[in-house]
Amino acid sequence: MNQIDYINQNKDRFLNELFELLRIPSVSADPKYKGDVLKTAEAVMAKLQAAGADKTELISTDGYPVVYGEKIIDPNLPTVLVYGHYDVQPADPIELWTSPPFEPVIRKTAVHPDGAIFARGSCDDKGQMFMHVKALEVMLQTNTLPCNMKIIIEGEEEVGSANLGPFLQKYKEKLKADVILISDTSIIANETPSIDVGLRGLAYMEVEVVGPNRDLHSGVYGGAVGNPINVLCKMIASMHDENFHITIPGFYDNVLVLSDSEKADLNRAPFNLSAYEKELVVDAVQGEIGFTTLERTGTRPTLDVNGIWGGYTGEGAKTVLPSKANAKISMRLVPNMTSDEIAKKFEAHFKKIAPKSVKVKVAVHHGGEPVVVSTTSVAYLAAAKAMEETYGKTPIPTRGGGSIPIVALFKSVLGLDSVLFGFGLDSDALHSPNEHYGVFNYYKGIETIPLFYRNYVAMVKIK
Repeated sequence: MNQIDYINQNKDRFLNELFELLRIPSVSADPKYKGDVLKTAEAVMAKLQAAGADKTELISTDGYPVVYGEKIIDPNLPTVLVYGHYDVQPADPIELWTSPPFEPVIRKTAVHPDGAIFARGSCDDKGQMFMHVKALEVMLQTNTLPCNMKIIIEGEEEVGSANLGPFLQKYKEKLKADVILISDTSIIANETPSIDVGLRGLAYMEVEVVGPNRDLHSGVYGGAVGNPINVLCKMIASMHDENFHITIPGFYDNVLVLSDSEKADLNRAPFNLSAYEKELVVDAVQGEIGFTTLERTGTRPTLDVNGIWGGYTGEGAKTVLPSKANAKISMRLVPNMTSDEIAKKFEAHFKKIAPKSVKVKVAVHHGGEPVVVSTTSVAYLAAAKAMEETYGKTPIPTRGGGSIPIVALFKSVLGLDSVLFGFGLDSDALHSPNEHYGVFNYYKGIETIPLFYRNYVAMVKIK
């Protein structure tokens, strides 16, 4: 039996098995879900065993365990190391979901006429990670696995992968491979395949602004004491100028600037600004002056408030002058910037601009480094050829705006380059209510991944 026939005969089962994983709320950011995160790790390991992987195990870390498995058919053949994660983002705000976030359902959409799987983690990253588990099964059941395969699936990607660096250092020998394969990115459209060749880094901060020693009556004290929320808002607003340029001193010192030819290549990707605005229901885009939307999201650094709170937010009115205000702030980084450098510059600037009426605290949550991968490597060419075979079009190299900290870690610790072989869409509402993943995309990934293995082995032998 060939691969396509095997996939077609098992489509319903492949979908149902994914649904089983999606029903477990593996939210790594919230300790109350600890049992569910561990349950998911066990379930993923069981699925990997059922697919035919050998030596499957849960490897302990100082946080959640890493699921490991391998299939070594000949030590002399190349080895592909697959990476994915089984943890998911919090589902909040729950009330904005049109169906419960951990009860997967399939609904048709304009972008996904064949149906999309609505559930937290459907695209990021359970659906995409599980394609590799099923691709392994397909290759083993059709006797077409052409090389060795190792797989690690972690449970802390959504909280910064803090324990993955030590894990890689400790298990360097175990993880020896020739290339990394990752599906945690997107394509331009179902009609326009693409492969990410760049990712932005991340510096994620939390700040606290403290004023008086208690909440105060806004009538008695208003106008006489600094309001921490007012102060925090003013401080945050000052971090962008009228051109949406970030005002932190030295922020752009090491930013890699694209050449005119690189900009032209990036903007060659199909992009309709009107459709983009319509899909987001905004009247206009906004960003750093002098750059296109594709340049802003793929090649320029950012500073954004991800959450802000303080004072009274309940029903009705309470005329309170709050004692403190807080915010979570993230900065996306581009090549030549480092998360440690930017975190230090942010902290120094934030403390410097604080008025004497308040005290401030700055905490670093996590960070990750930006990365750019080659478009001429054997691995990239093997992936491009695989997509060309299944989509009927040569994929376009693009730069993703998101961050996958492990990519830079793989390079620095294991010395390995990664292929960012994602099949999701940017419109799939990752990290938002109503996250979904196209049924077409799920099956297309399972169909395409085995072709990468075949092409990679053939090209390595030719080389």
